[in-house]
Amino acid sequence: QVQLVESGGGSVQAGGSLRLSCQVFGYTYGTWAEAWFRQAPGKEREGVAGLTSGGTLSYADSVLGRFTISRDTAKNTLYLEMSSLKPEDTAMYYCALSNFWYAPLGDEGRYAYWGQGTQVTVSS
Repeated sequence: QVQLVESGGGSVQAGGSLRLSCQVFGYTYGTWAEAWFRQAPGKEREGVAGLTSGGTLSYADSVLGRFTISRDTAKNTLYLEMSSLKPEDTAMYYCALSNFWYAPLGDEGRYAYWGQGTQVTVSS
């Protein structure tokens, strides 16, 4: 059974940094596309950063240049390095695993497995 376990959220002041981790269990890691999504109170969930099985990266315009997605196949872990954080980055962050080698950030339906979420709060 595929499971995604997130960690690394917390509270930080604007301009600070955080690293989110998502350890994946139950499948041959690196086979499918992965991504990070976030959902702020009262807003729809949005894709933040994506990584295909071949290593192609994609980012939402709002985080481009500030966030970096990566994976460590030896540790079965997906990361999201976040820097220059802004109050508008405050949200619950979710890692997601597709069952395709490529899945657009704008198509949540192509992501079959989700983590439980980790809260990120950025204060001004």
